[in-house]
Amino acid sequence: HIAPQGIRYLSRLERFVEVENANLPDLVREICRDLLDQIYQLTGRIDALKKKMDALSREAEASRRLQTMPGVGPIAALAIETFAPPMETFKCGRDFAAWLGLVPLQKSTGGKQRLGKTSKMGQRDIRRLLIIGAMAVVRWASRKGAPESSWLARMMAKKPRMLVAIALANKMARGIWAMLTKEEDYRNPATVPA
Repeated sequence: HIAPQGIRYLSRLERFVEVENANLPDLVREICRDLLDQIYQLTGRIDALKKKMDALSREAEASRRLQTMPGVGPIAALAIETFAPPMETFKCGRDFAAWLGLVPLQKSTGGKQRLGKTSKMGQRDIRRLLIIGAMAVVRWASRKGAPESSWLARMMAKKPRMLVAIALANKMARGIWAMLTKEEDYRNPATVPA
């Protein structure tokens, strides 16, 4: 018997386990019931933790401000507020993006500057959360369509999705630095062709 993966199919799996003529040995049926009980208990605990995190992220001013940026949710906002040093330690947004490891490696020789892959030499957790948030924005823009002549639309037209997401995460890091140093909410950038 093959069951589809995913939390939304648990009720189907539970019904199958409870059917008497399913040709399941009693031991397998008992193990499945135990596993389903564990999944339901953990799901309840995760939901409770999510509610606590949402409440915490709404209470703190910096977290609330960060969540005004598309792609930054409660978890990313709290992670930035908790794990990032004060933004005053960075001279500019690019320094914060470099601290996160969201800038390309530079291999320069003979006066020629060559940019390589993302350095990944910074704070791993925040970097991952920003990339996940950027992928959500890219996925949404690919379905709904990004505003014409915007930076995102131009990038999506000529670059692979993952590269666009990393570049967007870099822009998000710079924007986060600006938002926290100026103590302003996110302002949607003008869609002026560059």
